[in-house]
Amino acid sequence: MSDNSWMQNPALGGIDPNKLQMLLSMADQAKGKSPNELLPFLMSASAQSKENNMSFDSAETDAIIEVMKMGKSKEEIQRIDKICAIMKQMKRR
Repeated sequence: MSDNSWMQNPALGGIDPNKLQMLLSMADQAKGKSPNELLPFLMSASAQSKENNMSFDSAETDAIIEVMKMGKSKEEIQRIDKICAIMKQMKRR
């Protein structure tokens, strides 16, 4: 899903439109980043969203991730899952 059609997915219907707009902005900023650049970027974006009281609860996060996986290759899905696992481990610390 290289366009913004993913934002219209019914699975995201319960998420505040302002949060989705922030997510779209973050996605645009992440374009072109290498995998090594992506994790630090996501960590920074997560911290900024919390500062702005725009954090996502676990149900919102899960829904967004599942929608973002649609249409991706097996390898891309594995990469997304790996990044998610790293993020969860870092949250526990």
